Amino acid sequence: MKIEFPLTFHIFGQTVLAHPVFETLGIFLAMRLYFYLKRKSPENMDFAKSAAVLIGATGGALIGSKLIGNLENPDLFFHHFDLKRFWTSNTIVGGLSFGLIGVELAKKIAGYHKSTGDLMVYPLIFAMIIGRIGCFFTGIYEETYGIPTDSVFGMRLGDQYLRHPVALYEIAFLIILTFVLWYIQTKFYYPSGFVFQVFMLSYFTFRFMLDFIKPKVEILGNLGTIQLVSLVMIIYYIFKLRTSWHSTALKIRKI
Repeated sequence: MKIEFPLTFHIFGQTVLAHPVFETLGIFLAMRLYFYLKRKSPENMDFAKSAAVLIGATGGALIGSKLIGNLENPDLFFHHFDLKRFWTSNTIVGGLSFGLIGVELAKKIAGYHKSTGDLMVYPLIFAMIIGRIGCFFTGIYEETYGIPTDSVFGMRLGDQYLRHPVALYEIAFLIILTFVLWYIQTKFYYPSGFVFQVFMLSYFTFRFMLDFIKPKVEILGNLGTIQLVSLVMIIYYIFKLRTSWHSTALKIRKI
């Protein structure tokens, strides 16, 4: 079956690319999943603190996704600024990293000191998978595609080249990671926040590697902005996981 790129939808008389439609759907469904998991969770956080954390995460993610997304090409951002391009340039790497900052600031203001990350892991993965489906169907018409390749995985995404379908690679990675995290949760006792830390370290490591097969503006050596941000987050979470491991080492659950 031949896929036509880009996939578009007609909404209120406007033609809209697949990416923002799937992205919005993913956020909506992930929020529903988060509140469902929160109701089932034994964690006791009152509404005010919960709302503060959610606002911090959302605000930080919104700012970070657009800031890092635009800094992927610093020359355009600083010398040829365009408001429409600024608003439509996003990256999940910026969203996750600045969302973390937003959550930590919100928790500090609200006076809440426990980890809240574990509850967000599966909603985040769910939203990212749905969003990446939109990325795939948008093809080369947004900067979420791979470089040309002659490998067996190459696909035509809207031009004459066979390209790495990096969105599909990411979906596959996130599905595998979901099973790994589920295994950790069901087979081990672990400190609060550990699953979120494993998720973040795994994802930023994956993105650091993935961006070698994506078009990018090289900022430092052959590394792009997303890779540099990912590298900072990898170092941060290595130290976080090391601290968690020394404070409460994993113990196998008795079956």
